Amino acid sequence: MATKKKLINLLPQEEFEASTLGRLLRWAMTSFRYIVIITEMVVMGAFLSRFWLDAQNSDLNDQLQIKTAQIKAQSDFEKSFRTLQAKLQIFKDLSKEKKPSDTIAKIVAKVPGEVSLQSISFQETSAQIKGVAGSEMGIAQFISNLNADAAFKDISLGQLNSSENNPSLTVFNIKLLIK
Repeated sequence: MATKKKLINLLPQEEFEASTLGRLLRWAMTSFRYIVIITEMVVMGAFLSRFWLDAQNSDLNDQLQIKTAQIKAQSDFEKSFRTLQAKLQIFKDLSKEKKPSDTIAKIVAKVPGEVSLQSISFQETSAQIKGVAGSEMGIAQFISNLNADAAFKDISLGQLNSSENNPSLTVFNIKLLIK
């Protein structure tokens, strides 16, 4: 006799799936299986990407150390270069300024023979000249010579007096603006 194997299922399929609880359990079992598989895939992806991120981090640290060493090696040159640039800028600024010695040379070149200068004082854009002359004609010639130079403007004769020590000499004061 041939016996047929019968499978015994303690949970009847048809009645179990027919109930709400049965359908909910069946849905949960199949859905959670997919959720677990997807979660495992995400975890495996994160685990495997960690090796790539560690390698990238290591490479970046190595590059950072190399560049730090290069910067430290060139820091002395950078300091000397910046110091030299600052000195050149100071020289450039000073060379742009008008030098009083150039202005004095121009004024002295305009002095006629009978006029002698006692003092020259400078402000930012003006100068004041004090001098002594044998006659008013010498003073007039000096003012005329200064007017002829384009470097000077607004030339005005301030005081004109006789010298206390020698009445034949005339003391004068000239103010002028420097361009």
